[in-house]
Amino acid sequence: MAKASGEVAAALLLALLLVFPSARAFYLPGVAPRDFQKGDELQVKVNKLSSTKTQLPYDYYFLEYCKPKKILNSAENLGEVLRGDRIENSVYTFNMRKDETCKVACRAKLSSEAAKNFKEKIDDEYRVNMILDNLPVAFPRKRDGITPSYERGFRVGNKIKDKYIINNHLSFKVMYHKDPESEDARIVGFEVIPSSVKHEYGEWDDKNPKVKTCTADIKLTPGSNALQEVAADTYVVFSYDVTFQPSDIKWASRWDTYLLMNDDQIHWFSIINSLMIVLFLSGMVAMIMLRTLYRDIANYNQLETQDEAQEETGWKLVHGDAFRPPVNSGLLCVYVGTGVQFFGMTLVTMIFALLGFLSPSNRGGLMTAMVLLWVFMGLFAGYSSARLYKMFKGSEWKKITLKTAFMFPGIAFAIFFVLNALIWEEKSSGAVPFGTMFALVLLWFGISVPLVFVGSYIGYKRPALEDPVKTNKIPRQIPEQAWYMQPAFSVLIGGILPFGAVFIELFFILTSIWLNQFYYIFGFLFLVFIILIITCAEITIVLCYFQLCSEDYHWWWRAYLTAGSSALYLFAYSAFYFFTKLEITKVVSGILYFGYMLIASYAFFVLTGTIGFYACFWFVRKIYSSVKID
Repeated sequence: MAKASGEVAAALLLALLLVFPSARAFYLPGVAPRDFQKGDELQVKVNKLSSTKTQLPYDYYFLEYCKPKKILNSAENLGEVLRGDRIENSVYTFNMRKDETCKVACRAKLSSEAAKNFKEKIDDEYRVNMILDNLPVAFPRKRDGITPSYERGFRVGNKIKDKYIINNHLSFKVMYHKDPESEDARIVGFEVIPSSVKHEYGEWDDKNPKVKTCTADIKLTPGSNALQEVAADTYVVFSYDVTFQPSDIKWASRWDTYLLMNDDQIHWFSIINSLMIVLFLSGMVAMIMLRTLYRDIANYNQLETQDEAQEETGWKLVHGDAFRPPVNSGLLCVYVGTGVQFFGMTLVTMIFALLGFLSPSNRGGLMTAMVLLWVFMGLFAGYSSARLYKMFKGSEWKKITLKTAFMFPGIAFAIFFVLNALIWEEKSSGAVPFGTMFALVLLWFGISVPLVFVGSYIGYKRPALEDPVKTNKIPRQIPEQAWYMQPAFSVLIGGILPFGAVFIELFFILTSIWLNQFYYIFGFLFLVFIILIITCAEITIVLCYFQLCSEDYHWWWRAYLTAGSSALYLFAYSAFYFFTKLEITKVVSGILYFGYMLIASYAFFVLTGTIGFYACFWFVRKIYSSVKID
């Protein structure tokens, strides 16, 4: 028994170490710069090979590139592993502020398998990602021929007239900002211009490799030599040169180049568009609250005779059924609890992002934070589901707690496991290793599930919420509803406005995920999130009021589904985005895209549904506690 508990403790420690590989690895942007003196060695690290056409990352050394004597993996956090990042050392080394020309990295002989791999990666437009001092390498280009912009990484090669050409010569440029009072300098930029050259050489010496195409004094001019073609049983010489250039860019601003966006006006348009929706809904809610409801409550409270009371119509008429527990009340409690868990995770993640903790320079930080916060928010999931369940006078709280702890994570993990198996089959580095998968399961079972039970225990022990009115023993018959008040139509209409409030920002989020770009405008995102909360709450209240006025008291599930239906539009939009913006051709890549978007849409359904439910719950309690019921 002691041995088993020791193994569990060791495994839990492994999971936490995977999440936090090093306390020193985390830093706030602008707090941990590195100073380099002239001649200091700079080690270029290599990351994954990535492609927007396949969405399947591969390890850099999957291709027959120059390898160091010993390949070392840098410390990774959980987010990096889940994203498929593999940070490894390389043969590319520089000396600070010392230019080098025509430095030979190695000569590699391409086997038929290696040549085939290179050709496939060139066909799929794969890009090589490198890192120097935590800065990703960028390929400079002109947008519209005028505006300078950058692309992350550089292409493996190009296809010219049915010939596969490999980029085997790299011209690096390192920008640095020198301290005027000392010899110290900080790296503020890392660019590369790749080119293809068929190097000429005499007798090859691995210890002292030299080529005739260029020398230490004569720099290689791109386009002046024959191109290096990819073919089986041919030798490819990989070379590079590096120049150092002083820059006025401060270290704290060095990421601005990568994050330069010309779309700020679109983001403001997104905010204004969302605010117009909110103002429209707020006007409707204000009209209902201040005018209609106030008049209703005043009239209901002035009724003096029994005859007048019997002639009542509208929402007061169903007061004896408004708080009747719904069908599948236990399942509703589970979904509400999971929604609270998501809401807490999203809110805290956004706050951390706004404070700069989750900037793009902290690779994998966003993913790590989300997984960890999800695990710890299990406490609130258990509490909220148990409180609601006790209000419904349920007695099997342990059963509800188990469902809360396992339903959403179980479904998401099952889909994730299938998608991961497909990635494994493609031999991609994006496949989550078994050890990481085990750590995720351990975080789920070892921390999240116990916290859900603790929260549930605390919530169930608290006194139940009292209904503002008594519930009749016999359910009232619901009159026939107009076509526009039918559940399906009402629910689908309710999801349009919450989706409309976020869909422009959604475009940028999808672009950052699927087109390998940085997303950093968390200020805009936080504003959109606040607008989403208000929109979900208001549309649910408005439709809930109309429903009660038509004497339909089945509002519990309707409130949840009204706001939650926005997830249907999100998934439909993701399909539209897939066919109009992405160039994915592989079946596996398509399955991955729709699999991950299905998980995202399911999560959005749970989040928005819970917001709508609690808004409606507050509204119904408020109006029925404001009228006198005999």
